Amino acid sequence: MEKVKIMKLKKNAIIPKRATSGSAGADLYACIDEAVTVKPRELVKIPTGIAIELESNELAAFIFARSGLGIKYGICLSNGVGVVDSDYRGEICVGLCNISENEYTIMPGERIAQMVIMPVAGAEFVETDVLGETERGVGGFGSSGKM
Repeated sequence: MEKVKIMKLKKNAIIPKRATSGSAGADLYACIDEAVTVKPRELVKIPTGIAIELESNELAAFIFARSGLGIKYGICLSNGVGVVDSDYRGEICVGLCNISENEYTIMPGERIAQMVIMPVAGAEFVETDVLGETERGVGGFGSSGKM
């Protein structure tokens, strides 16, 4: 199991934790002093009050939406998936957007996202004039059919 050093930047910050032993992600909590209401189609940046240090540059932390917030209330990540690089040492903040027609209020200490630590492959990019052939070729965006 990877070790992730966590530093509380604010006294009321909550250390991320996995809800169950089988949870892939650790919950991230809103480190706010008072409730924040997100209006329909509004974007907000919610601090977590924590910073992390990963053991290796072959790891990164990925921030994903909490399915319950998205499905029940339309609260999603504003950037799809957040990426925390191994050399970032600042506060982790979560960009949220409200895609519903109703306001949603984020409470202090509420679980707002989940963080998954995953390996990342380093890559050397080499320019070329020709790419290898595949069965799929250049087909994309539904080219393999609906079913």
